[in-house]
Amino acid sequence: MLSPQNRMRRSADFGLVMRRGRRANREALGVAYLAPYADPDHGSAGPPKVGLIVSKAVGNAVVRHRVQRRLRHLVRERLPVLPDGSLLVVRAKPLAASQGHDALAAQLDGALASAMRPRNKATRRPRGPGAGASNGARDGGDLADS
Repeated sequence: MLSPQNRMRRSADFGLVMRRGRRANREALGVAYLAPYADPDHGSAGPPKVGLIVSKAVGNAVVRHRVQRRLRHLVRERLPVLPDGSLLVVRAKPLAASQGHDALAAQLDGALASAMRPRNKATRRPRGPGAGASNGARDGGDLADS
């Protein structure tokens, strides 16, 4: 069981993490991680908070609760890895119902490491309307003039 101070309860927190957090997906689960803000005005950031999403696509109520208990147990073991003030959402996919404890643990570890890895500016994908136009043929230039 997660302690009450580590549970994410507010819908606004879930929405914030899903909109702004870094995502990493595996076959049976996906995670969204939002690092704590480095704001000196807020002082202590508080403990990390974790939320679980297990939809009806995973299975009936019995199956969903079983998956939720497994994920809750796995996340509780990994709380010391999360920095204070961070937010994490773990979303179970339908395959999570048929996965064992060790398989889920391995996928959670991989997804969490991937989401928490610092971004390298050289590997970021360009965003925006002209992001993919790097050669002359795509930017509307006339090739006959060259």
